[in-house]
Amino acid sequence: MSEILPAPSPSPTTSPITPFDQDAGWRFPRRANSLSEVYASIMVPPEGASFWRKLWAFTGPGLMVAVGYMDPGNWATDIEGGAKYGYMLLSVILISNFFAMLLQHLSVKLGIVTGRDLAQACRDHYSKPVSFVLWVLCEIAIAACDLAEVIGSAIAINLLFGIPLTWGVVLTIFDVLVVLYFQSKGFRIIESIVAGLVFVIFGCFVYEIIASNPDYFAMAQGLIPKPEIVTDPSALYLAIGILGATVMPHNLYLHSSIVQTRAIEPTEPARRSAIKFATIDSTVALFLAFFVNGAILVVSAAAFHDNNLRDVADIYDAHKLLTPVLGAGAASVVFAIALLASGQNSTLTGTLAGQIVMEGFLDIKLRPWMRRLITRAIAVVPALIVTILYGEKGTSDLLVLSQVILSLQLSFAVIPLVLFTGNKLKMGVFVNKPWLQAICWTVSAIILGLNGYLLFQFFTGA
Repeated sequence: MSEILPAPSPSPTTSPITPFDQDAGWRFPRRANSLSEVYASIMVPPEGASFWRKLWAFTGPGLMVAVGYMDPGNWATDIEGGAKYGYMLLSVILISNFFAMLLQHLSVKLGIVTGRDLAQACRDHYSKPVSFVLWVLCEIAIAACDLAEVIGSAIAINLLFGIPLTWGVVLTIFDVLVVLYFQSKGFRIIESIVAGLVFVIFGCFVYEIIASNPDYFAMAQGLIPKPEIVTDPSALYLAIGILGATVMPHNLYLHSSIVQTRAIEPTEPARRSAIKFATIDSTVALFLAFFVNGAILVVSAAAFHDNNLRDVADIYDAHKLLTPVLGAGAASVVFAIALLASGQNSTLTGTLAGQIVMEGFLDIKLRPWMRRLITRAIAVVPALIVTILYGEKGTSDLLVLSQVILSLQLSFAVIPLVLFTGNKLKMGVFVNKPWLQAICWTVSAIILGLNGYLLFQFFTGA
């Protein structure tokens, strides 16, 4: 393909024909754009604008995606890893983040080049029965993610205000109204709220690190992988848990859609520029996510491992012990504030992900309030039952189970993404280079293999 053909201007309710449809053969049926109410609603500077103006225009989606990498489901594993093994598993968090950066880059490419989100691309490519199965699996994963958000927020409310867990779970239903209110104010408002909450979490853990006074030399050494991670079965299991919980399947659907909120000209140079700046946005945001996940582990290592308190394994234990161990009066409160911000942030992005997969796979629309209530009800009911019957211990176990469910669904998002972005008929001149495709399949094999091992260990009780 030597020439990029101009594309007709998209109408508000139909998908644009990408410049590769006529030549490359991936002919999309006319149907609603991904998140049609905000599609191409944010203008980007013209060619010739400064680097920083362009970067600012594309800043936002990366932070929304990064939320999934610091949600309450990751906290328990990081806390246990730091308490048991000190700073050793920091290298696992770093490697996991590199994997995430690569896969989110592929999501950016798919959305910008084809004008389709991952759910729409699957529906276009696979048969109806296969697409339906993929949709069901994805909905289960989103419900599992929402479950982690419900539990995390309920625990934070309990820790901050002493409200019983049962009532905390019930209160999370009302964030539906908050989400719906802000969704009606424009997509930049949603991005700003998410960014604000991310920096609240970031600021909280800056304080926690200063208060915990970690061994900075040991912390730097922890970024280098050590043989003990593989040779120690318990460390390996925790490392796999950290890696398995890092790449969230719904983030791949989410990112491929929300990058299309930018009004990008249908030309090759404009698309290349958009991919470049959207990738910078997500990479920087994921470094923030690395800091948060790493900080949770570092604080746990400094507060518990270095003080021979190595049996701390959940959020409640960590909260109870932080202030007395560190001697910093605000340590436990700041920890709970960060947890609440994390849960609420994940609620915002989970709502959008649910909308994207339903519209993309089924090509149907529900009213936002109905879609949100269905998703939240699926999460609240089991959380409420377990909280009433088993209390704190039950919610901690349910938090772990939600991450296992996410691991089960991961392969059904990663494999189509790598396949589509490596297919020249679908991507044209933007197809993955052979070296990039080799890296993508290697990373996919590692993630899927380790997730498979984690699931085997979980279900066999090993």
